[in-house]
Amino acid sequence: MSKKTKRPEDRELGYKLLTPLMRVAFRLWYNPKIINAEYIPSDSAIVIACNHKHVYDQCLTVMATKRVIHYMAKKEYFDGKLAPLFRVVGCIPVDREKRDFSSAKSALAVLKKGGAVGIFPEGTRNKTDNFLLPFKTGTVAMAKKGDAWIVPCGLTGDYKFRSKNLTIRYGKPFKVGDMTPVEANEKLKREIECLMLENLGKENKIRKNA
Repeated sequence: MSKKTKRPEDRELGYKLLTPLMRVAFRLWYNPKIINAEYIPSDSAIVIACNHKHVYDQCLTVMATKRVIHYMAKKEYFDGKLAPLFRVVGCIPVDREKRDFSSAKSALAVLKKGGAVGIFPEGTRNKTDNFLLPFKTGTVAMAKKGDAWIVPCGLTGDYKFRSKNLTIRYGKPFKVGDMTPVEANEKLKREIECLMLENLGKENKIRKNA
């Protein structure tokens, strides 16, 4: 009888073993500022939603909380050299070319158990000059189905050695409740945009005083 392969939502041991080392290395190298991490609930189902600019973006939230975060990642990451890492830490592969019911099922399974899912509502890294890309409604739809809190966060700055401006700021959690998907999506985008602007305002003050 063949051994049953673990689904992403069941993988937590690898995350718990590897992330403590990653937190130390990432802090020493990139020197990120983490603001309002206390807004991340210590229990209950949550969806952490952030703007997306770099492949390392999820590492900042891994540093901000000791909770296991099952990040949703494009399936291409599971075909490369780092595929074993993405699998062992419980990332959920997403096929962006179609409506991926398998990834949605895994994410909902995490939320139904009171767990945490990480997602980038833009759907891909923002490599344009636009402040934010259009948000997909999948984030708020998932949060509503899983009766989960949405924790917005805004990320700005550069991934450089001992960075002076790499910052992630968390906002107060909210639930979709009676909002329509469009209303909830607009609220989420507005919250993340405001958090990013707060980061940039602080950065501007630092530059003026330097």
